[in-house]
Amino acid sequence: MRTPFIAGNWKMYKTVADAVKYVKELRGLVKDLDAVEVVLAPTFTALFAAAEAARNSNVGIAAQDLHWEREGAFTGEISGQMIREAGATYAIVGHSERRSLFGETDASVNRKVAAAFAAGLCPIACIGETLDQRERNETFDVLDRQITQGLDGLTAEQIGQLVIAYEPVWAIGTGRNATPAQASEAHGHIRSRLRQWFGQEPAELCHVIYGGSVKPENARELLSQPDVDGALVGGASLDVRSFLQIVASARRDEAL
Repeated sequence: MRTPFIAGNWKMYKTVADAVKYVKELRGLVKDLDAVEVVLAPTFTALFAAAEAARNSNVGIAAQDLHWEREGAFTGEISGQMIREAGATYAIVGHSERRSLFGETDASVNRKVAAAFAAGLCPIACIGETLDQRERNETFDVLDRQITQGLDGLTAEQIGQLVIAYEPVWAIGTGRNATPAQASEAHGHIRSRLRQWFGQEPAELCHVIYGGSVKPENARELLSQPDVDGALVGGASLDVRSFLQIVASARRDEAL
């Protein structure tokens, strides 16, 4: 059985001091927890300090993006090797905000996923449909395209190590979220495609998590759905107690 995976994406919030304070508090709260994988994604400026604060704990650190090249004349960009050196072990790739605000495509996502693996990072690859696409009944077609183009060239072993975040774009930062039935349907489709295109074993190993206005109030029902292996949490991850409640919702033994 896949261990539940809960990641907090802080986006453009929290100073270095804020990040360190948060990580130190969270690590104490989850220090005896081994039933859930817990990851935080601070800003680039706080990566090193957050990783140092999380050292020798069970809190992982992720970058919110990376460039696909190892080095070069790319002003303002950061490579996977730099991120790894800062202490992160994960990288979010293709978040809906990166796609909608900064023009990322399935092709660039594919290059970034490959770059993350090459740098020794685990990619958290984001996919999902817009409201218009859902209303036109194109959800599965969009997911199929994003999987085939965004994950093109990956090996079965890499698929097994990957985290895929299904985030319906219409539910990001809107207060809306997919119903448990909608989330279950989408996650089941993603898993079936992974099984069809990459094989049974990697499809069963790959974490497929849900992102889209996840809150303590809706987390338990969403995370109890088949093939929903965890959550990519945005605004609700900014408060440590709120995030902890979501982590607790993912536990199978509910002992936290």
